[in-house]
Amino acid sequence: MLFHGRDREESWYDTAQICLNGHVVTASSTAHPELKRQFCDRCGAATITECPKCKANIRGSYHSPDFFSLGMFEAPKFCSDCGAAYPWTESSLEAAHDLVSEMETISDEERRILMQTLDELVKETPQTEVAALRFKKIMRKVGTEATDALRKIIVEILSEAAKKAILGR
Repeated sequence: MLFHGRDREESWYDTAQICLNGHVVTASSTAHPELKRQFCDRCGAATITECPKCKANIRGSYHSPDFFSLGMFEAPKFCSDCGAAYPWTESSLEAAHDLVSEMETISDEERRILMQTLDELVKETPQTEVAALRFKKIMRKVGTEATDALRKIIVEILSEAAKKAILGR
């Protein structure tokens, strides 16, 4: 039996549909086109199914005859084809940078370092642990209100290693 041009016996990745703010509309837009929406029902932003940079489909749910998943699908941070940050990753980092620019209790040099650190915290690299330590060190000088606001902005785009190091998750 064919399924949208694919044999049900082979494994494949579906195409996800995600709004520009990172809300997942569906992780299975090919298997379930009836779930697709032009705009997000949570924020009103337009939705996309492909990378704006390289036009590759956004990798969604994995379909396999030998595998069944009930897990939640999270919006990817970067395109698996070209490595570019998705719009929701870029906008979250931009908001975080804007907030850092408003912090008055740290020096210009600490602001610059913190912005670079934020860029590292979204990636899973050998520098993630170093960036997490740097983040915590600078945030001690900022105060709880700004720290809490910054955490709310970046929590969805932090790498798993950064979440563990910073948030204990």
